[in-house]
Amino acid sequence: QLSLLETVATNLHIDKERYISGRPIVKGWLSSPYGLRNDPFNGRRTLHKGIDFAGKEGGDVIATAAGVVTWSGNMLGYGGLVEIDHGNGYRTRYGHNKSMSVNLGDVVAKGDKIASMGSTGRSTGPHVHYEVLRIGQQIDPRKFVYRKAS
Repeated sequence: QLSLLETVATNLHIDKERYISGRPIVKGWLSSPYGLRNDPFNGRRTLHKGIDFAGKEGGDVIATAAGVVTWSGNMLGYGGLVEIDHGNGYRTRYGHNKSMSVNLGDVVAKGDKIASMGSTGRSTGPHVHYEVLRIGQQIDPRKFVYRKAS
């Protein structure tokens, strides 16, 4: 019975850590919301599939939930990108990083530093482009950013 109780307690802790919530930065401000906006490069209305948080270059980018790193490197448009799989079909992406602090396959805890803010890829200044994906599709991350930790 003690072993079973320990397993249940461990799983509850894991579920709490995998709960996506909070901002992906320590310092900075929301600079561009999710949704239709004028593209900063061509002025055309386009869907912005994430939220941008601007701040100081080199600022800490943190994991908004525990998970496994499924990408850490450059990706077209995103520049330096970290992607984390949180299970249950959820992933988060953190783009335009100056440098990455994690590698493919690393296990990260909620709040761990995963990168340094930059302006790589298709970017107009230092910020983090933050996305939440459910079953491979970007969804509005606002409800995750502003919800309370479990």
